[in-house]
Amino acid sequence: MSDHVTNEARVIPLRPAAPEQSRTPPVADAPARAGRPPVLVPRRAPAAPAPPGPAAREPLWRDLVGDVLRRERLAQERTLKDVADAARISMPYLSEVERGRKEASSEVLAAAARALGLGLTELLSLAQRELTRHTRAESVRSRSASAPSSASRYDGMCLAA
Repeated sequence: MSDHVTNEARVIPLRPAAPEQSRTPPVADAPARAGRPPVLVPRRAPAAPAPPGPAAREPLWRDLVGDVLRRERLAQERTLKDVADAARISMPYLSEVERGRKEASSEVLAAAARALGLGLTELLSLAQRELTRHTRAESVRSRSASAPSSASRYDGMCLAA
C-alpha cells in the first residue's frame, strides 16, 4: 500500500452538466500558436429561451409577518432587545424572524405579538392585509399590461391556523 497522497482537489459540480454539452465533442478555439497545441473549448448548445414565469414573485408568509412585526416595533419606538426580552425570544432569532429568514412557530409569533401589545389574530390579520394589498397591486399591474379579461375578481383570503 502506498502512503503517497495526491495534492489534487476533488471538484464537485454544483449543477450537473447539460446533456447537450456532454455529447458534443470539443473544438479547437484557435489555430496552434508558436508550437503550442490548440486550446479545446467544449461546444455549447444554443441557449433555450427562458420559460415564461410569473411577472413578480409572490411574497412569502414569513416575509409578510416579519414586516408587520418590525413595523409595529418601530412604530412603538422599541428596540429589538426590548421586544425580544419581553417575548422571551433570543434577540438574533427575533431579528431573523423580522427579516423573513426564519419560519417562526405559532408560539413564537404569539409571544412576539403579545410583547408588542397585539394578539396573534391581530398580527395574522395585519399580515393578511399586506398580502391582499400586494396581490391587488400585482393584479392591477398584470391587468394593465395585458388585455382586459372576463375572469372573476377574487378579493378575499382565507387563513387557517
